[in-house]
Amino acid sequence: MQTHSMASISIKTEEDIRGMRVACKLAAEVLDFIEPYIKPGVTTGELDRLCHEYMVNVQGTIPAPLNYCPPGYTPFPKAICTSVNDVVCHGIPGDKVLKNGDAINIDITVIKDGYHGDTSRMFFAGEPTIMAKRLSDITFECMWLGISKVRPGAHLGDIGYVIQQHAEKAGYSVVREFCGHGIGKVFHEEPQVLHYGRPGTLEELAPGMIFTIEPMINAGRREIREMGDGWTIKTKDRSLSAQWEHTILVTETGYEVLTVSPGMPPPPAFIQKTSDQPITAA
Repeated sequence: MQTHSMASISIKTEEDIRGMRVACKLAAEVLDFIEPYIKPGVTTGELDRLCHEYMVNVQGTIPAPLNYCPPGYTPFPKAICTSVNDVVCHGIPGDKVLKNGDAINIDITVIKDGYHGDTSRMFFAGEPTIMAKRLSDITFECMWLGISKVRPGAHLGDIGYVIQQHAEKAGYSVVREFCGHGIGKVFHEEPQVLHYGRPGTLEELAPGMIFTIEPMINAGRREIREMGDGWTIKTKDRSLSAQWEHTILVTETGYEVLTVSPGMPPPPAFIQKTSDQPITAA
C-alpha cells in the first residue's frame, strides 16, 4: 500500500469551488461554440482563432495555454490544443487542413477571475471512420468509469484501474507519460491522476479536492514520441489516439462534474443508471 503526503493536495474552500464552477462551465461552453466549425476544409489555426476571440471578447476569459511555459519548454504559442488523428496531446494549431474522417481532440483551459477550467472533447470532421468512432467511444467510457469512482475515501489508484481495465479489454493501450492533475488557481498542481494503476493505492480522496480525469487511449501501442516543436506528442506506431477530459470536484458524498455545458455529451447510459450524483453543477 503506497502512502503519499496529503499536505501537497489543496482542499478548495467554498469560495474556490464557486470560482471553479464558473471557470469550468465557461471552458465547456467554448467547446459548444466551436463544434459547428469543425468540418472538412477548416484549418486547426482557424479553430484556434475562433476560440481565442470567443474566450477574450465574448466570455472575458484568458486562454491558459497561450504562452504557457513549464520549466524546460518553449512557450506554447496558441490559445487551444488541437490533436488530430495520431496526435496524443498538445497539438499546436496551424496550417493543418482537416479532411473528411479526421478525428480531433480540442483541449480548452480558460482562466476566469484567477480560476482555471479545463476540459476536452473528441470531434470528427465529416464522417468518422468506424475505428476512430469506436476508439473515441471507448475513451469516453473510460473517462466516465474513472469519474464514477470518485468519492471520499476512494483512492486515485481506483480511478486508474477502471480506466486501464476498460481500455485494455477493448484491445487498446493507455498512455503513461501524461495524466490528469489537480487544478484551481494553478493550472497544474497535485495530485497527479494516473489513468492506470491498482485499486486502493495512491492518495485517498477527500471532499474539496478538484482534479481532471483525462485518459489518452491509443488504438495501437502505448509508446509515444515528441515532435521537434517541443510540444506535439504522437503515437510512436502512428496509430490513432483519443482523449476526453472533465474537471471533477470531490463532494461529501461522491463527485460533481464541473465542466458542464448545454452541448456537452451526456454520460454513458451505464453511468446514468448507477449514479445518484448530480452530473450538472448546481
